[in-house]
Amino acid sequence: MAEYFDSEHMREIAALQSSFAARSEWPTWILIFAIYGGWLGVLSMLHHGRLALSAATPLLVLICTWHLSLQHELLHGHPTRCMQLNMLLGWPPLSVWYPYALYRESHFAHHRDEALTVPGIDPETNYVHADEWARMPRWRRALWLARKTLIGRVVVGPPTSVAAMLAGEINALARGDLRHVPMWLAHGAGTVVLLVWVQRYAGIPWWIYLLAVTWPALGLAMVRSLYEHRAAPDPKARIAINEAGFAMRLLFLNNNFHLVHHDLPRLPWFHLPRAYRMRRDDYRRKCSGFIIDGYGSLLRRHAWRATDAVEYPSSTTIVN
Repeated sequence: MAEYFDSEHMREIAALQSSFAARSEWPTWILIFAIYGGWLGVLSMLHHGRLALSAATPLLVLICTWHLSLQHELLHGHPTRCMQLNMLLGWPPLSVWYPYALYRESHFAHHRDEALTVPGIDPETNYVHADEWARMPRWRRALWLARKTLIGRVVVGPPTSVAAMLAGEINALARGDLRHVPMWLAHGAGTVVLLVWVQRYAGIPWWIYLLAVTWPALGLAMVRSLYEHRAAPDPKARIAINEAGFAMRLLFLNNNFHLVHHDLPRLPWFHLPRAYRMRRDDYRRKCSGFIIDGYGSLLRRHAWRATDAVEYPSSTTIVN
């Protein structure tokens, strides 16, 4: 951060981090209660017949998407300094598919800015190397291209991402790597308990919860990452700033200001907009104009058209 901004801004950021909101994390605690309370509240209304399943389903999709954003916030050291407590707060598998501990591990690897977008190094890259692209069968190329469109990312993004994650875990087991076995056992047990309870208490069949709630929630969450990174020589120019509206900022907990988050990963979600406003012009220059005018703009431009190429440009390398 110091190499990009002056000492005055560093003092401004320090003031934000020492504010009562940042020290107490009361906005994050309210968020935690709102998400888990909202999820339980919707299920309770279903249980008591006060809400139809057709009305509850989209509410649960939004809450589960919000929960995925909360998990991202928790793994960055919020709302407490106790990593174990933060992990416990994010562990409940409301969206089922990804064990929280696995997401935490891979996401920290993603925060190596010098290796952002590089296939084989950045676990969240949307690119493949040229030789791999050349070997791919047509159907796999079609899936990769679809994931570069907004509609395709929502529809085929979840199954392809889950399949890739499971393939990686199976390959690790085949190599004799058993480190994740306890994690998967705990996640599997928690998921079974959750699905059984949802069906018996709220009357949502487990397969409907999987297909109509968790699948769309994962797809909606993946809208944020559709074009938040690009291949560029300068690592900071690889990170987008999406000047989204209030609703989407709240849903994604201001992670649309993605360059700010990468620069200040310990700054809580509720201070990211203010940090951006403090040095808006500087950030816009820093990302070399990688500015997106909201998610509506992405929908208009890239609903069916790829954001960029899947093949990773050979000119983009790791900066040491």
